[in-house]
Amino acid sequence: MTMPSAIQTPQVLLTSAGRAWSGLSADFIHIPRGRVHVPGGDLHRLGMHFGPPVKADCQCGGRRMRRVQKPGDIDIVPAGVDGSWEDDADCRILRISLTPSLIARVAEEMGRGAGTAQLRPQMQVRDVRLEAIGWAIKADLEADIPSDPLYIDLLANALAVRLIETANGGMQAEGRNAAKLSARQLRMLTEYIETNLDRKLHLAELATVAGLSATRLKILFRNSTGVPVHQYVIRRRVEHARALFTATTMPASEIAAASGFAHQSHMASTMRRLLGLTPGEIARQVNDFRPNLQNPA
Repeated sequence: MTMPSAIQTPQVLLTSAGRAWSGLSADFIHIPRGRVHVPGGDLHRLGMHFGPPVKADCQCGGRRMRRVQKPGDIDIVPAGVDGSWEDDADCRILRISLTPSLIARVAEEMGRGAGTAQLRPQMQVRDVRLEAIGWAIKADLEADIPSDPLYIDLLANALAVRLIETANGGMQAEGRNAAKLSARQLRMLTEYIETNLDRKLHLAELATVAGLSATRLKILFRNSTGVPVHQYVIRRRVEHARALFTATTMPASEIAAASGFAHQSHMASTMRRLLGLTPGEIARQVNDFRPNLQNPA
């Protein structure tokens, strides 16, 4: 008679705890060889496999599957559903949790019926879009400097949209991809962003300014500007910081705060990535140029 494996306790390697994420949380965990039981809770959960393949015996929502778990395999466990996973070797999992209220809100914003917000247990899902979101979340957990809350809001929204689609046979969101913001909406948004570059912005806040749902704003803003809203905000922060370096003698730490960066090194790394220049290099260019203005040939 084969004795059941001892219940293992996952080790949290990375966590979003303390990062003030809204509607979404994540942990990157190491699971020792053996059996793990996850009781049903108040949140929807996803587990995305990282690392070498392992043989697994999985039970969830009344279903059982013996399989080889490969990198990118995703299990979807709705709120209130428990499950157990027994692996023949150590593995690493990105565990993502979402609130049912987020799923329900996004379903409503997509114009779907209430039934579309009801997720179902799924094991070994292969989905390029879900996997890409998982990699983005893991990258943010690994970063020394947390991303802007607006970026996390967008990831949470994108994850909710895709989960609703996969729960309904993988159908795509109803196409409104050609639609754009009105000139007035775009002006109000860009002016609001410009006025509030020095503080953290959230997707719901910008949606309120435009008079749209968060899901609708995400689509229309990209259609209107060619870039996601969080990338637009980051670029405007970088340009604002460069303008302050060029036109003022403010200390770099004050420029970072005035431009909405977490701190001076966050500003420096972002400017280097987007402009190919550090704040120091920009300041030297300005200093080299100013004497020429004062003493023209």
